[in-house]
Amino acid sequence: MPRRAALLPRLRSAWRLRFVLVTLGALLCGVLAWQLVMAELRQGLEQALLVSHRALQTEIDRFRYLPRVAGEDARIRAALDAPGNAAAIDAANRYLQKIATQTGSGRLYLLNDAGVTIASSNWNEPDSYVGHDYSFRPYFTDARATGNGAVYAIGVTTGEPGYFISARVDDPGLGVHGVMVVKIDLRPLEQAWAETGQRIAVTDRDDVVFLSSVAEWRYRPLMPLPEDALARLEASRLYARAALEAADPLLPKGSELGIGGAGRATTLRGTPFETGWRLLAATPVWPARAAALATTALVLLAGLLGLGLADMRRHRQRLIALRLRQTEVMERKVRQRTAELAREIEARRQVEDDLRATQATLVQSEKMAALGRMSAAIVHEVSQPLAAMEATLTAAEFGLSHAPEKTAARLQSARGLIRRMQRMTKHLKNFSRREAAPLSPVAVTDVARSALALAQPRADAVGVQLHFDAPGTVPMVRAGHARLEQVLVNLLHNAIEAVEPGHGEVTLSIERSAGEVTLLVSDNGPGIAPDVLPRITEPFFSTKLGGEKLGLGLAISFEVVQQFGGRLDIRSTRGEGAEIAVILPLLIDDDGGNEETQEAAE
Repeated sequence: MPRRAALLPRLRSAWRLRFVLVTLGALLCGVLAWQLVMAELRQGLEQALLVSHRALQTEIDRFRYLPRVAGEDARIRAALDAPGNAAAIDAANRYLQKIATQTGSGRLYLLNDAGVTIASSNWNEPDSYVGHDYSFRPYFTDARATGNGAVYAIGVTTGEPGYFISARVDDPGLGVHGVMVVKIDLRPLEQAWAETGQRIAVTDRDDVVFLSSVAEWRYRPLMPLPEDALARLEASRLYARAALEAADPLLPKGSELGIGGAGRATTLRGTPFETGWRLLAATPVWPARAAALATTALVLLAGLLGLGLADMRRHRQRLIALRLRQTEVMERKVRQRTAELAREIEARRQVEDDLRATQATLVQSEKMAALGRMSAAIVHEVSQPLAAMEATLTAAEFGLSHAPEKTAARLQSARGLIRRMQRMTKHLKNFSRREAAPLSPVAVTDVARSALALAQPRADAVGVQLHFDAPGTVPMVRAGHARLEQVLVNLLHNAIEAVEPGHGEVTLSIERSAGEVTLLVSDNGPGIAPDVLPRITEPFFSTKLGGEKLGLGLAISFEVVQQFGGRLDIRSTRGEGAEIAVILPLLIDDDGGNEETQEAAE
């Protein structure tokens, strides 16, 4: 016990020593962080000053010689020589207006030797300078005395600030003849500085801020102004309406700006500029303070954590081992799930392949079924021409000996009947073909006529009238001729079956709109029930009883139209018939126009 009691003070003393060393190291790191961040802030200020100095110098240099060059113009001198000549003054006004517009300067105006404006670029505006006396302005007095003048001031006429550059206009015989002045708007520089987050200010020879990206710095002195400076500024009215005598100084504490409240001190750096100006750049010092505090806290925390690292090492190793086991388990589960997904994807791909093959088979089966349903009508259509052709040939044989002049007409009639059967067999051949060729340009009107010819026998058998409404031109689409014909035949047969025999009417019309062709099959039947309409394109869905239909016609038609890049639109009002529209993209030729052909008269 005595030995243990003697050991405890040593342990406490060692802990205190370690704590003091860690604290000192943390404070030292905080000081180093302060110095580093402050150095970066100063470097940033120097760069900001350099860029802002060049921007300001460039903007001023653009118009530095504009007053002197403009003052050499003959129209300006004519206005100074004859200020009472309205034509000379008008010419000078228009000349100054043109120069101001072309150069992009603000205002350009001419003062006589007494400081009164006789011509101005804004002569036709409500705030025109013409007639105003600016003899009290320093830019006028300096130009009269030295030949040039420059000052930043708030306009007494417009109330808008600007940089005034002046040049004396001399007369070799009379001496001072007048003063040409250009007013430049430097506020876009303020806006650019503000948008980039810079805290930039420009002061005059009296250390009054007249240009700044921070609005609350503007028209405030850096230090309290002496009485003579206030009197001079009041006489020249440089900062009219600014109330400089009541403005608080910006630097009551040396180089730290006296705004923003406690904890928001700002460091300031400056560089001289022309005509007694000084360009200032400021930045808050809170990043340096925050870096110092954060570094001190982090180092102190790291030191305290380091003191307990030995006790935490064993726990950390156990935690790492546990995480490694969890990672292995998760990786094994991921591999298993990946393999399962791969098998599911392969199975789904096989099912999709089988579905496509089955669908192609169903399309061909539906064609064959349709041909079977049309067989009776085909026999009727073929038997009639054959009987007529037999009678015609018999009459022609008899006419060879009794009436030779009528034989040619009878042979021509027989030839027409043969052509009719050829067209019918050709349509049936195209309809039954299992088309696998790529899509090609197809004349919509030709396909529609072929479909009507195939559907006509069934319509005649039940006493239904077929109508065809075609446009004057033949629209072209990219499709398969036989497949599109199959779709139309299927839609026509459905419409024929839906109407009342003996009184039904089915119309196939072709319409064109912007970039699309619509083949519309409409009837005057009872329409489609609302509960049936959403399911009408489902495979194996049919409203026919007794197995009359497989329920694949509209489903196959829907799929075929989608393969052509089109869509099938079904509309129906109960008791007013149904409309089924096949909408396909209009084919565009290489020259950007619609690929069309004129419909041939039959």
